[in-house]
Amino acid sequence: MTAVRTADFYLPSGMPAPVPSVDGLDAQFWAGTRRGKLLFQRCDSCGTLRAPEWICHRCHSFDATWCPVTPRGAIYAWERVWHPVMPALIGACPYLAVVVELVDAEGLRLVGNLLGDPMQEVRIGACVDAVFEDHDEYTLVQWRVAE
Repeated sequence: MTAVRTADFYLPSGMPAPVPSVDGLDAQFWAGTRRGKLLFQRCDSCGTLRAPEWICHRCHSFDATWCPVTPRGAIYAWERVWHPVMPALIGACPYLAVVVELVDAEGLRLVGNLLGDPMQEVRIGACVDAVFEDHDEYTLVQWRVAE
């Protein structure tokens, strides 16, 4: 699946930039988003796929390899956000926040925004594709309903 990229920003400027963890644990994840890829760790001992962690929650191994997963998933949960929780969001509400369960990632889930009309009907289980939203210093993962 080819990465979908957008130069349009879903939410207004003035939002705080996501900051990689100071210990560097998630640096590969953010580097992957810059290249239009979703990267997660696979435990070298038991094969469990996981979000960035220092230790495998299944077998307690410290060894993992970063691997790509398909940037597609299903809506697991969603919320239409009405209240601007920070000044930059005044006038940007409502918007849709979704939790997406990735299709081939053993139950891993990501949070993002659902692009399009904020009043659109949202269905749990709807198939969505990742959209990589490039900013100067980082790339966000947003979602759009698959065609």
